[in-house]
Amino acid sequence: MAEFKDFMKLDIRVGKITKVDKFVKANDPAYKLWLDFGKEIGERKSSAQITDLYTPEDLIGKQVLAVVNFPPKQIADFMSEVLVLGVYGKNGVVLIEPDKKVEPGSRLG
Repeated sequence: MAEFKDFMKLDIRVGKITKVDKFVKANDPAYKLWLDFGKEIGERKSSAQITDLYTPEDLIGKQVLAVVNFPPKQIADFMSEVLVLGVYGKNGVVLIEPDKKVEPGSRLG
């Protein structure tokens, strides 16, 4: 069983999606995302299988939660640097986002 100290090892921050491209080389339908995490962390990239519920136009400017301290992961020809968080809904993955605007880089706490 995980303990609270294990959860505290995760650095979960708010990132603002600034750019989205279709990830044509991914095995499953996905987008390439560029996210702004503010001055401390800067811009990071992620691959996300969220095409069932979101279009690229839906995603620009959206604030989402992401784990920023996992090691980068190579996916096809793209280096995913953060893990964008979502939940599996009936029709696809639903992104986790704050219900009010906050500064990019704000930490989950």
